[in-house]
Amino acid sequence: METWDAITSRRNVRRFEDRPVPDDALDRILEAGRRAPSSRNWQPWDFVVVTDRDQLNELAKVWQYGQHVAESAATIALILPRSEDADERETAQYDLGQATMAMLIAAADLGIGSGHSAVGDQDQARRVLGLPEDRYAAYLVDLGYPADGPLRPIREPNRRPFTDVVHRGRW
Repeated sequence: METWDAITSRRNVRRFEDRPVPDDALDRILEAGRRAPSSRNWQPWDFVVVTDRDQLNELAKVWQYGQHVAESAATIALILPRSEDADERETAQYDLGQATMAMLIAAADLGIGSGHSAVGDQDQARRVLGLPEDRYAAYLVDLGYPADGPLRPIREPNRRPFTDVVHRGRW
């Protein structure tokens, strides 16, 4: 798939086919995240990949709207270091956003659907993922083949109009 097609095909998928994502595809998605830009090349992230069905069911409990995690073929937990420093926390979140988008586009390029989830219950996440005390689960990215058909470019996305969003030179 061309890069533009991957970008325009990517959508949040909440229902997945019951088939695994091959390990080489998961590795490629994870490598896209690992290669993402990062402030001062800090790379604050770690990724925990979950494919075990029982573990996915438990991981889905970290967020009240996370049932799609239980139904995914794989979910990547995006892990960040705990910090008392506000600048460090904001930088880590921005960097993690770049890693996340790189993974979502890489997944779309492979025809793999993706969704995302918040993590509300850090204690549950820590139990399921075995996280050290100095880390927390920031978000989850669930992956699988879309149950409602393959990804394809979306011609008219449900987005604010281009002219409402883009301002050239000044607001």
